[in-house]
Amino acid sequence: MNHDYNTNGQAEKVNDKLQDLTSEQTAEILENFDEFKSYLGKKVAKGEKLGLNEEQLANAAKVAAEYLAKNESPRNREEKLLQELWKTGTEEEKHMLAHMLVKLVK
Repeated sequence: MNHDYNTNGQAEKVNDKLQDLTSEQTAEILENFDEFKSYLGKKVAKGEKLGLNEEQLANAAKVAAEYLAKNESPRNREEKLLQELWKTGTEEEKHMLAHMLVKLVK
């Protein structure tokens, strides 16, 4: 099964939104795991309102997780655990973790 997330350039849109965050906004979101979950939950809710299905939401979460893993340092134990799981996971495991993150914040 192919889990690439390139439909209508949506992966690029996710990356662009993440890159548009100021360092202060990023710090605020990532400083506390509850804030991170709240931020992700709002983005999932917005995606649902736009008509994205579970698979599309998970793919967007995967793009965001990949961006964070490459560009941000974990700021708490929960984020450190997620980063370690992400680093060690296969592509399929990362995709499943993205699904789990979406479920966590719903």
